[in-house]
Amino acid sequence: MIKPGIKIDTSFTLEIPDGQDGKKIIFSELLDQPVIVSVYMKNNTGGCDRQNKSLAEKAEEIAKKGYKLVAISKDSCRSHKNYAEKLGIGYILASDPDHNFARATDSLVEKKMYGKTFSGPSRSAYFIDTDGTVKAVIEKVDTARHAEELLEKIKELNS
Repeated sequence: MIKPGIKIDTSFTLEIPDGQDGKKIIFSELLDQPVIVSVYMKNNTGGCDRQNKSLAEKAEEIAKKGYKLVAISKDSCRSHKNYAEKLGIGYILASDPDHNFARATDSLVEKKMYGKTFSGPSRSAYFIDTDGTVKAVIEKVDTARHAEELLEKIKELNS
């Protein structure tokens, strides 16, 4: 897992909802201000719903602190659009089915489900400056109080 102070390669692509479909963007296009990237696994699942509901409740407060909020999963843009409407999400939901962000942050981990082992992104959060430098990492997200974790880290970074 990447450590604070390291600059990531920001030239990878993600897809974000745009109208009925999605549009490909280069990650660096999101870095017009500091960004918090929250990684989750899948829309409409218990832990991920808790994580995103927490973010949705505090997204405005996080924005007022000067951070753009981006949540990334492998879900399609159509799924993200429906999910955002369902949960009242006003921040960016990005589709990353090829785990480009996880590769850039060295955060692909081994997972097990139903007796099968596979590689997937760590449920973590990353504070990234406009030049791609990682300012902080929360390696293991507390889904129920994720937004509070982010606000505490912002306070720590600003002190």
